Amino acid sequence: MTAQVEPGRFTAASDRTDITVFLIGMRANHWWRVGSVMRTASRMAPMLKHLMQHPDAGLLGFHQWLGRTTVLLSYWESPEHLQRFASDRDAPHLAAWREFVRRSQGSGDVGVWHETYQVPFADLEVVYNDMPPFGLAAATTRVPVGAGSRTARQRLGR
Repeated sequence: MTAQVEPGRFTAASDRTDITVFLIGMRANHWWRVGSVMRTASRMAPMLKHLMQHPDAGLLGFHQWLGRTTVLLSYWESPEHLQRFASDRDAPHLAAWREFVRRSQGSGDVGVWHETYQVPFADLEVVYNDMPPFGLAAATTRVPVGAGSRTARQRLGR
């Protein structure tokens, strides 16, 4: 299902002082090794389902793109929330990571990667033109661009 496009210009607003941005993905290095690729790729859906069912885990929102290299862009309450989820024995990440290390790491079949950014909210600049709810504005609060937020410089608070 495609989200409804909302005409106009929007930005994100929040009462938080900072936001944790987490990018994670995988790359099918040997795409013809379908078993390894699918085994690794299939582990993300249970993690996202778990996080959506447990809002206290700290995931605020996410978007995912699939292809030979997949990308999941996610927003978290804090790095501590993210790290707590990653190491939680009752959550689906730790077992999946251990399985990947045991079965796939070093084979070259599948690459995995992640990047974590802790960003002061005042140092962010976002704008969405004629878009459905997306990105940081979908994970926090989406507000129309207006007085004091019409330019990138204003949105950065400078």
